[in-house]
Parts: sequence; C-alpha cells; structure tokens
Amino acid sequence: MLWPSCDSVSGVADPPNELESLRAQIAALTARVYQLELARELPPQPVSASVPQPLRPATSQTTASPADEQKFQRSAVAPALRTPSLRPNPLSAPRSQEGDLEKKIGQYWLNRIGIAAMLIGVSYFLKYAFENNWIGPGGRIGIGLLGGIALILWSERFREHGHAVFSYSLKAVGIGTLYLSLWGAFQVYHLIPASAAFLAMILVTASTIALALSQDAELLATFAMVGGFATPALLSTGQNHEAVLFCYVALLDLAILLMAVVKPWRRLLWGSFAGTIVLYAGWYSRYYTREQRPLTVFFAALFAAIFAAIPLATRYERSTRFSGPSITLALLPLLNALIFFLQLYVMYETETATLTWFALGLGAVYLCISALFKKRFPGDDASVINLLHVAIAIAFITIAIPLKLEAQWITISWLIESATLLWISVRTKTNFLRYLAVATLSLGIFRLLVYDQLHAQTLIFNARFATYAVAIAVLAGIGTLGKHHASENERPFLQLAVIALNLLALIALTREAADYFDRQMLIVGSQWQHYHQISLVRGFTYSAIWLIYGAALMAVGFRKRSAFLRWQALILIAFTTGKIFLYDMSQLGGSYRILSFLALGVVLLGISFIYQRDWLKLSPQSSDQSAPAHPAKEMS
Repeated sequence: MLWPSCDSVSGVADPPNELESLRAQIAALTARVYQLELARELPPQPVSASVPQPLRPATSQTTASPADEQKFQRSAVAPALRTPSLRPNPLSAPRSQEGDLEKKIGQYWLNRIGIAAMLIGVSYFLKYAFENNWIGPGGRIGIGLLGGIALILWSERFREHGHAVFSYSLKAVGIGTLYLSLWGAFQVYHLIPASAAFLAMILVTASTIALALSQDAELLATFAMVGGFATPALLSTGQNHEAVLFCYVALLDLAILLMAVVKPWRRLLWGSFAGTIVLYAGWYSRYYTREQRPLTVFFAALFAAIFAAIPLATRYERSTRFSGPSITLALLPLLNALIFFLQLYVMYETETATLTWFALGLGAVYLCISALFKKRFPGDDASVINLLHVAIAIAFITIAIPLKLEAQWITISWLIESATLLWISVRTKTNFLRYLAVATLSLGIFRLLVYDQLHAQTLIFNARFATYAVAIAVLAGIGTLGKHHASENERPFLQLAVIALNLLALIALTREAADYFDRQMLIVGSQWQHYHQISLVRGFTYSAIWLIYGAALMAVGFRKRSAFLRWQALILIAFTTGKIFLYDMSQLGGSYRILSFLALGVVLLGISFIYQRDWLKLSPQSSDQSAPAHPAKEMS
C-alpha cells in the first residue's frame, strides 16, 4: 500500500487524488483476492461486523472535506462486503479434510467404478446379442470401432468443461474398445489379415501418443504404452516373426524415450523396460534356436543401447523421496546392464572367450557413457550417476577376469584390481571407488581362503604362496598409505586391514609347513614309526612358526611404538602358549617338548624384561621423571 509522500504532507498533493489512488488500490486487491478464492472454490463466509476503518492520508495543512471522507469510506467498505472474508476459520480444517476425502471418492473412485460397471453392462449386452445372433460379425466389429471412436470424441466435451479426469476415463474405455475390436476382427472372426490389424493398432497407438502430447496427459501416454506392448500378444499367429516383432518393439521403445525427453514422464520408461523384457522373454522361451543367435544378440544389444541412453537423453532430475538422483536414472541403467549380460550369458554359456570380450566391451561402453554424462552434467549433484556407470564398468571388468583366467590368476587379478581402484580413488579424490575396491578385495581374499585349494610341490616358491604374497602386499599398502589419505571414519578399516594381513601371513606359513609334512608322509608311506615322528615334528613346527611370528610382531610393535601391533602379538603368543601347554605337553616327546618350552620361556622372558624396563614409558612414574634418580643402579 502506498502512503502519502512528503509532498502531500507539505500540502503539494491534492487530497481527492490521494483518496482516488487509495480506492483504486483497495479495489484492485479486493478483486484479486476474490478471484483467487473463486479459483480455489472456497465457500463464501460471512463478513465480520467490525470492518476496519480505511486509512486516511495524514496532512498537515490540507484536509479532506466531510463529504469526500464519507464517499471514500463507502467505496472502501463496499467491495469488502461483496467479497468473502480472508479471516481464517479454525473449525474449517477437519471439514476441509472430510471434504477432500469426499471429493476424492466422488471424483475418482465412483468414476472408475461407474466406468467398470458400464463396461461390464455393455459387455453382457453385446454377449447376449451375439449369442442370439442379433448382430453379425461385421456389425459387432463395426459397433466396437464406432463406439470406441465416439467415446473418444465425446470425452473431449468433458475435458473442455474442466472435467479432465472423467474425460481421460472415457478415453481409456474408447481406446480399449478399439484394441479389442481389432483383435476380434482378426483373431475371432478372421475378417481382416494380421498385417491390416497390426497397422490399425499401430495407428491407434500413434493417435493416443499424439493426444497425450497435445493435451500434456501422462495418463494417455500410459494407455498408448500398454496398448502398444499388448499389440503383439493380441495379434500373435503362433509363427516366428523375430525381425518384425523386435523392430516394432524397438520403435515403440524409441517413441517412449522421445516422450520422456520432451515431457517429464519417467514412469513410462519403467513400463517400456518391463514390456520389452516380457515380450523378449516370451519370444525367447518359445522360438529361440542356436541358428538365430546373431540376430537375437543384435536386437538385445539394440534394446540395451536404447535404455542405456536414458541418462544422456533425458534431463537430470533429483528424487522426490530420497537424497540424490531419481530412481529411474540411478536404478534403470544398472538393471539394464545386468539383464543384458544375463541374456548374453545364457546364449554363450559354454563360450567363455566370447563372454570375456562381451564383458570387456560393455565395461568400455559404460566408461564412455560415464565420461559423456560427466561432460553434460559437470555439477557435483550429478556425480552419483557418473560414479554408478564407473561401478558398472568395473563390475564387467571384474566378471571378465574369471571368464578368461583360471585358478589363482583370478584371485591375483581381483587383488590387483582392488589396489588399482584404491590408487585411482586417491588420485581422483573419488571416495565412491574405495567401496568398490573394498568389495573387490574382499572377493579376492574370500576366493583365496575358500576356493584356491592348491597343493604346492615346493616350499615357499609356489603359486599359492605367491597369491598370498600379493594379498599381503595389497593389505600392507592399505595400512601404510591409508594413514595419509583415510578419513576418520575409515580408520577402523585400516586396523582391520592390518589384522587381515597378519592372519593371512600366519595362514600362508602354516599351510606351507602343512604341505611340506604331507609330502614327507607320502614318501614314508605306511611306516608307522616314521609317520608318527613326522607328525610330532609338524606340531612342533606350527608352534615355532606362531611363536617366532608373535615375537617378530612384538618387536615391530615396540619399534613403531604401536600398542595395536603389540596387542596382536600378545594374543598370538597367548594362543601359542595355550597350544604348548595343552597339546605339545601331551603329544610331543623328548627333545621337541623341551625345545617348545625353552623357546616359549625365552620369548616370554624377553618380552617381560622389555616391559619391566619400561622402554616405552608406559608407567606414570617413568613418564613423570625426566632422568633416573640413581644412574649407577639404572645401568646395573
């Protein structure tokens, strides 16, 4: 609202002009509020009896006459009496919710139930008429086609009067009637050939798409999509027409993709993806043969390329439910890649070399898509989609490794891949790749411990120990370099990597000793005395390996002043002590029992001496004193 200016206060402005200006502003605001309330269909409410007095321009020298003042009050109050009050009613909230529910039931549910009832009634009438031969086959199809077209044209009158939902419901009935009529003309009464029915259904689908785009109606586009994918099933002749079928499906997928580019109709893409899978799976289970494999692979790759282009062709959108991109952009590329490779795997199950090249090629394609997407959407907000495509590419490369390689080379490749991913994540500051590296590393270690059951023929210098050495080297690199690049939340994973390193080293050394003594037992054969002697030596060797490793780990812990390493050494030495007292004492005899206890005593006394000397300054007394009180006694 405009207030009187300084000129009016000084007497320059004319009071009647100020009053006219205020009246015009109040009238304009009142009319605008009234139009807004009409647009929202708010019920008129009584106006409060106490109408505020209109504002008067305050002047110092010139004042309005009493007649002008009364005229201004009438002009300001009259529009307020003609329009609804803006004062909120506290009792209107529950009524509004009840009204919304009532409106929803009346507008939507009753509408749909009524349409279903009408369709059922018309169907029963036509069934009764057909059974009594009131209408011939041609007349039945003609009634269906004319009725469907009439419903579509009639629905436009409701849309023009603002009843869009009811109009779309009538269109759904009309479009469905057209499809069913064409199906009946071909399948039931054989009045038209398959090609004519197919072209007619394509015309219905294209017309529905045109209506959807012109009226900006996603619901009509959904009708077109459902009818388009139902067309091959409705017109199936039981014969194999792979090229015609898949060319049609590809064109339909492209049309839906173009609609999603023009309009923000992302749900259509999911429907198109599901419809393509259903038609492909139905055809494959019934008609596929080995001779058709090249053409089938071509069409499968074409479908995969169409859906892989969705992130590049459509606009980037954020999810309305979760933080990050929309589910369509995040999940659909992943499912597309997975299903496409499964199709290839089913067709080339026994040809691992070909599958390897397919996997590597798909990895390269998704890396290119990632680069193109990052170039088109350089913002950090879209980085999730970029990293998702990188993850898919790495997954294909990981799959290609066991397809091409064998035995321990698969494990070594996965371990090296995990190290490469970690290095790339550090260089590019892409934390997402670290999770992929951890997953690949876990996969490699699991395979090393569970599947790679190799029996070495030589000590240390064999393929199994080399595989363990690669895993230990990767874990050592993580523990060493991770101190400089890991975040605070990633520190526990570094400690876990160090623990895994020590466990793998112990397992590798123990398995080397076990294989060595197994080979010795095979040499002696059934000679019980020698067999028992080798078994005793093997038990002693296990204790010696664990004890020496624990002592070495303790030394490293002292040198690096790492309590974490020292605790691991203490646990290992405690476990070895229990083995010596519980197992070696009863099983070993003679010199082996003596050596076990002597070695254990030396190690334990040495460690105890280091702790008693408090070289690490662990006790509070030693940390408080800067120098010993008695140097001579300290030296002794």
